Amino acid sequence: MEHIFLNGKKDNPVLVMFHGTGGNERSLLDIAKEIDPESPILGIRGSVKESGMNRFFRRLSEGVFDEDDIKFRTNETYDFIKSASIKYNFDLENMVAIGYSNGANIIASMLYIKGGIFKGAILHHPMVPLKNFKTKDLSKVEIFIGAGRNDSITPMIEAKKLKNELEYSNANVTINWEDNGHQLTISEVLAAKEWYIKHLK
Repeated sequence: MEHIFLNGKKDNPVLVMFHGTGGNERSLLDIAKEIDPESPILGIRGSVKESGMNRFFRRLSEGVFDEDDIKFRTNETYDFIKSASIKYNFDLENMVAIGYSNGANIIASMLYIKGGIFKGAILHHPMVPLKNFKTKDLSKVEIFIGAGRNDSITPMIEAKKLKNELEYSNANVTINWEDNGHQLTISEVLAAKEWYIKHLK
């Protein structure tokens, strides 16, 4: 998978970055540096194209995911991260995933399917990735959900449902509400940073 890796302090969590629809491996670098300027960063580009835009998995329509594809891409992405850990010599047990929209959804899918592969995750405007799916145990995983009360793309009910399912799987979940739509705001990023310092530093 196309990607970028930036070195940081060896003992700091590796921030694994997943862009939204139309982004690339560099789209969230500034956010990663805001969250933890000393951490190594692995930015990944989704390998699916939709009308020329990069995504991490296919969808059938707005808000309707191709669940067979998301399962395949989840395994593909995790296999890539494992190979990247060998190439760049970082600890698979010391990773924090950060994603926006489509990127947040592939992280959520990885948590559902793979369990606690990340010590923490920051999900900006996510949805429930898989319906009627028995999730893996997520004990000791810290999760931040950033959501907008006026988000027409990922409605409030989706954020609440995802929080409930992750908590049912024993994750420790914090949800931060903004009076905004689907856009990723600086106030939301700063709330995620405050949460990260409290829970993962």
